[in-house]
Amino acid sequence: MSKILNSINSPIDLRHLSQEELPKLAKELREFIINIVAAKEGHLGASLGVVELTIALHYVFNTPEDLLIWDVGHQAYGHKILTGRRDNFDTNRQIGGLSGFPKREESEYDTFGVGHAATSISAALGMAIASQLHGDFNKNHIAVIGDASIASGMAFEGLNHAGVTNTNLLVILNDNTIGIDPSVGALKQYLTNVKKGTEKQDNIFEALNFDYSGPIDGHDIYKIISELERLKTIKGPKFLHVITTKGKGLKQAEEDQVKYHAPGKFDAQTGAIYSKSKIKQAPKYQDVFGYTLVELAKKNKNIVGITPAMPTGSSLKFMMEEIPERAFDVGIAEQHAVTLAAGMATQGLIPFCNIYSTFLQRAYDQIIHDVALQNLPIIFCLDRAGLVGEDGATHHGVFDLSYLRCIPNLIIFAPRNEIELRNIMYTAQLGLKEPIAIRYPRGRGITIDWKKPFEKIKIGTGKLLKEGHSLAVLSIGTISKNIEEALTHIENKEAIAHYDMRFVKPLDERLLHQIFKKYHQIITIEDNAITGGFGTAILEFASKHNYKKSIKIIGIPDIFIEHGGVDELQKSVGLDAGSLAILISEFIS
Repeated sequence: MSKILNSINSPIDLRHLSQEELPKLAKELREFIINIVAAKEGHLGASLGVVELTIALHYVFNTPEDLLIWDVGHQAYGHKILTGRRDNFDTNRQIGGLSGFPKREESEYDTFGVGHAATSISAALGMAIASQLHGDFNKNHIAVIGDASIASGMAFEGLNHAGVTNTNLLVILNDNTIGIDPSVGALKQYLTNVKKGTEKQDNIFEALNFDYSGPIDGHDIYKIISELERLKTIKGPKFLHVITTKGKGLKQAEEDQVKYHAPGKFDAQTGAIYSKSKIKQAPKYQDVFGYTLVELAKKNKNIVGITPAMPTGSSLKFMMEEIPERAFDVGIAEQHAVTLAAGMATQGLIPFCNIYSTFLQRAYDQIIHDVALQNLPIIFCLDRAGLVGEDGATHHGVFDLSYLRCIPNLIIFAPRNEIELRNIMYTAQLGLKEPIAIRYPRGRGITIDWKKPFEKIKIGTGKLLKEGHSLAVLSIGTISKNIEEALTHIENKEAIAHYDMRFVKPLDERLLHQIFKKYHQIITIEDNAITGGFGTAILEFASKHNYKKSIKIIGIPDIFIEHGGVDELQKSVGLDAGSLAILISEFIS
């Protein structure tokens, strides 16, 4: 039998189908997503859970004239496949291929670029107000948001504003009780009670002046279409509560929703995830953080751990399992996480606030106003710093050195390896007078035997890794590994010294004076944006002390880096070992 999906090149084709054909299309769409993600990797469970909703939305609404926004966007694979990207969907998240998230440059059906949570309602409301100002009162504006995202403060800001407008806005709550990890908080419990029919309070969304309907079965495509058709006739802000199962259609993905959020490669027929290599490997940095935090917290009763909705990704789950009363998942609420930590610090606790580098951007005011200004000794652990790979521009952690370095009272440290990460965590909890940001990358480190006895690190000190007589390479963090490999490919490597500066703030000025007096040429290398980063700090030092040396800065150029493998992306910006060897050789010659 010919597949219905093969005939769908746009939502226009979809709307020519009868409703009776749509369940078969849903089955085919699920199979297509499973087969591609099994072979190519990517986000699986979220997209499987909204297949019927995706089909219904494009079937009922006149997209792209009607504007559809997917919050976060990792659930939009079905949307991409139905909107003209079926035949090249196997390039998803690969360098030069489709983005893993909706992206305005990619398709007119991607009305808003997304990747971080809770932006959809505000964006859709902005579009709806624009339509009114343009005199278009018939256009529909739809925001699809998950129950984990709607607990974010920004989502409530959008709801609060929308409720006092008469805009043609439809907010659809995709309620599956899980983001990446299970949803948390009082709102989650409220939604659970609504679904059970035990909630006796006034409906919170009706109280915000939304026309509320639901909850309805998000896998009954006929019911969804019927309700969407009804809602099209209602003016003003509307709210549809839809119940779905993350991973729907793949048994293992339904049963283990955390693991199958992004499972890596797996068998499309059985759902079994392919086993990893049995060879002993260095640990993931996140696990070094997680295990070390538990080790420290067992000895120091004042230590607490905080994460905004990433206990598995950050490995704070280890502390949540062993010392649950001192480990807190606050949901998708980065601003709250930082100021919660600040409040704890005023009362003598030692908060380890673990937030991905790209997500800490969302709490910038709190870092300045609530932490640094009051000089509270919070320990920020910035996971996923540097280039993160296939998630692309919305997730690369390449701005933290730049946006943190300008803040007074803040120590900034980047460990070269796992042992340095352990030691700075140990040092920080001994008692600092200022807050500290520790940034480390996604993925595995380089040290198999990493669990060494703790050693205290002196704040603001760098380290000589290799002697040289003519040129000094100054690096920060784990990019040191690429430099060490690059030096093995350079003929006159005896001329090149390599320093791990470790601290971007405060700089080791004593060591820098030695370096600037000894070497004619200096190269700085970092996996952060060149603008305002570590290299810029070295230039400022040279200017302040009137050093007239030849200085070259290597890092992330002033562009947004797209998606692809980390090795591929490093090569594209000249941060791989081969490119660094060429750059250093050319500079010294």
